[in-house]
Amino acid sequence: MAEETKIPKHIAFIMDGNGRWAEAKGLSKTKGHEEGARSVEAVTNAALKAGVKYITLYAFSTENWARPKLEVSALMKLLSKTLDKFLKENNPDVKIIFSGRRDPLPADILRKMDKAAAEAKPNHKLVLNLALNYGSRQEIADAATKLLSSGKKEIKPEDISAALYNNLPEPDLIVRTSGEQRLSNFLLWQAAYSEFYFTPVLWPDFKEEEFNKALEEYSKRNRRFGGR
Repeated sequence: MAEETKIPKHIAFIMDGNGRWAEAKGLSKTKGHEEGARSVEAVTNAALKAGVKYITLYAFSTENWARPKLEVSALMKLLSKTLDKFLKENNPDVKIIFSGRRDPLPADILRKMDKAAAEAKPNHKLVLNLALNYGSRQEIADAATKLLSSGKKEIKPEDISAALYNNLPEPDLIVRTSGEQRLSNFLLWQAAYSEFYFTPVLWPDFKEEEFNKALEEYSKRNRRFGGR
């Protein structure tokens, strides 16, 4: 990666293509999701190496419950296994947090999520935000409900930002793999001035080299935030 590469503070990922990757190789979707989990680990390590401060991963959307029950069950088992690995390794450089609705996530996953969040070290270098059972429209509606319940009569944009699931810096860069070019109900409020990077690479093949390509492309962008 070139030394002059500008490093975004926050990168968000729409991790797309696990199923297509597996199908192309004659494997089950579960194998695709397993390789996708390895990409999560590779991207986390690459972000640490590059000096990125926040990454958000679209791990499971509110719409994903409509997938076949066997696939949803496999995804939950893989998530549980991934959390076990994270807890075992206990990397002091990574703090894990979660964005999304807790219900109807399985109780064992909720316990592991809470344990992972509670064990975060204060001197961490990277915040890993898992968007789990997440939908952006629901997040905005929940924020509005929270503000109205607090007695707010006039809601300003900064109020909504502060009432979202996690008041993180807005993503500088949003990456979507597999060639699709849409947000799919992901960070709709936060993405107002984000840069986008779409790649045909399927998520299981998105490792450090592809991550660095995204950073290099980001470096070429001139962010004006509505100005000239």
